Amino acid sequence: MEKVKTVLYTEVTANPAPLGLMGFGMTTILLNIHNAGFFPLDAMILAMGIFFGGFAQVIAGIMEFKKNNTFGTTAFTSYGFFWLSLVALNILPLMGYGEAAGSLSMAAYLFMWGLFTLFMFIGTLRISKALQVVFGSLTLLFFLLALGNFTGSTLILTIAGYEGILCGFSAIYAAMAQVLNELYGKSVMPIGEVK
Repeated sequence: MEKVKTVLYTEVTANPAPLGLMGFGMTTILLNIHNAGFFPLDAMILAMGIFFGGFAQVIAGIMEFKKNNTFGTTAFTSYGFFWLSLVALNILPLMGYGEAAGSLSMAAYLFMWGLFTLFMFIGTLRISKALQVVFGSLTLLFFLLALGNFTGSTLILTIAGYEGILCGFSAIYAAMAQVLNELYGKSVMPIGEVK
């Protein structure tokens, strides 16, 4: 009987997390500069939401699937589709497809995303301090936005805008730390990996 030779292949793929984190971080900052009251919701934010916040994160999520990373797949794919759904909430009524979302329905939408993010935050307790800051601040952001929509409080929405800017910058830090740490082969920007 002839022996069958087994060949093992080692897959080597790039880390997709920086792409997803940058898509999330930059889009979050721009939307929350609007929420803080600095400029209106316009095509710039919607385009970022579709392409970098939306498609780039979905692509990162699919790449995390290939790397067998359930957390990364769930996070990036979900938040990519969050951005696409948020853009749709803004443009579908303008195209004649449904009524514009009211403050109560937006509060429910944002609350559900906050609840999802709270569970994802619990997952980050096993990953890194940098991601704990990203997901912790994002959880707070969603709940502040939900509360602001529920109560109609401009003050709460403005506070949420500033908090969202910090959340976005924390994601950019986490993204660039992974890129630079890999390039330099050492911890140039610490992320506080959980051992």
